[in-house]
Amino acid sequence: METQKLLYTGKAKSLYTTEHPDQLLCVFRNDTSAFDGRKIEQLERKGMVNNYFNAFIMQKLAENGVPNHFVKIAKDDASIVKRLDMIPVECVVRNYAAGSLCRRLGIEAGLELTPPTFEFFLKNDELHDPMVNDSLILTFKWATQQDIDQMKKYAFAVNEVLKKLFLDAGLLLVDYKLEFGRHESGLLLGDEFSPDGCRIWDAKTKKVLDKDRFRKEMGDVVEGYEEVAQRLGIKLPQVA
Repeated sequence: METQKLLYTGKAKSLYTTEHPDQLLCVFRNDTSAFDGRKIEQLERKGMVNNYFNAFIMQKLAENGVPNHFVKIAKDDASIVKRLDMIPVECVVRNYAAGSLCRRLGIEAGLELTPPTFEFFLKNDELHDPMVNDSLILTFKWATQQDIDQMKKYAFAVNEVLKKLFLDAGLLLVDYKLEFGRHESGLLLGDEFSPDGCRIWDAKTKKVLDKDRFRKEMGDVVEGYEEVAQRLGIKLPQVA
């Protein structure tokens, strides 16, 4: 499929226009970053793994009533997605305490959170993605009340589907971030769902299988992603 022009370049993905005005080509690159882009490396196969991982998850979510932007895989490291007007906030759902929640509140890592928590963060690297609330979102017109309500509804619907999916594979879905955008058909889940944007642990050993392997210099980052994919039943292309 021929692309036209580069529309956007993020930390690990690039978006290109296509012959369809309502669709974009989302290319998953091997770039891997952490700490607001202060640490960046190239990890072989990562773009391919994340592309297939995201496609699998988005299809599962669509089957379970969570509309999203995924259309189809275009090639090993790229997919066709619907063009969205993205809302500049991230939704974070946590099933277990980890990362910034532990640092902010002094909570022991691994504590099961019942019920799961929900937080909004402003997408702004320069400000280190600060936490925001409904009031700030409405005041600065980043989203409407209807958007807020729908994002929360979908975020917990995602949790209902994926928490069980991962647990059935012997994995804990510790936490994850979601981004949403507006489409003519309504609010849709956008961006991606991959080990780059969530925490995944082995249910028994608590082995880390997500991007924390990169953040914490644990090694075998892509191998961790591939292990999760294999356990979920995601078929990845064979690498020669």
